[in-house]
Amino acid sequence: MTVAETSEADLVSRSRDGDRDAYGLLVARHQQLAFRTAYVICGDAAEAQDAAQEGFLKTYMSLARFRDGAPFRPWLLRIVANEARNRRRSAGRREHLAALAAAHPGAWEAGAGADVAVLARERRAVLAGALHRLSPDHREVLVLRYLLDLSEQECAAVLGCRVGTVKSRHARALRRLREEFDDNSEEPDARA
Repeated sequence: MTVAETSEADLVSRSRDGDRDAYGLLVARHQQLAFRTAYVICGDAAEAQDAAQEGFLKTYMSLARFRDGAPFRPWLLRIVANEARNRRRSAGRREHLAALAAAHPGAWEAGAGADVAVLARERRAVLAGALHRLSPDHREVLVLRYLLDLSEQECAAVLGCRVGTVKSRHARALRRLREEFDDNSEEPDARA
């Protein structure tokens, strides 16, 4: 059986039995998403890296409490998200979560001309500004759903709430985001 074919449940089981290599494989599979989740909440790369590492350590220490048959990824991401929230609160910061939208500028501009690249950059800046003006709850749910591509169930696990709460926050967040775009897209002369 290759590393890619090893099931997550098998890796969790082996990790519980003290197999650090198995846990290393779990970390490798989820480290990017754990970092991105922490970054969404912290807004700072160094803090997010620390939160993700601390989250992996806490996860490892808590493997005995992991419920057999439950999905590992949402459980891990919830621990990482909680650690990131604790870091954000303890530091007293409310950092910009919208920086993720601009994290990979090359992906939007691949093969584009200079004019298209400038427009893409402007759109990202408008989106980042609109996301920044949302409440932290609304930013988090939108970033988790659209930038990290998590399901509603995974978002609920990461945020520590019910799926219905994710759905309602998602709907309110989209409505607020539309309002932010509408408020900022009006030209001063158009009101006259």
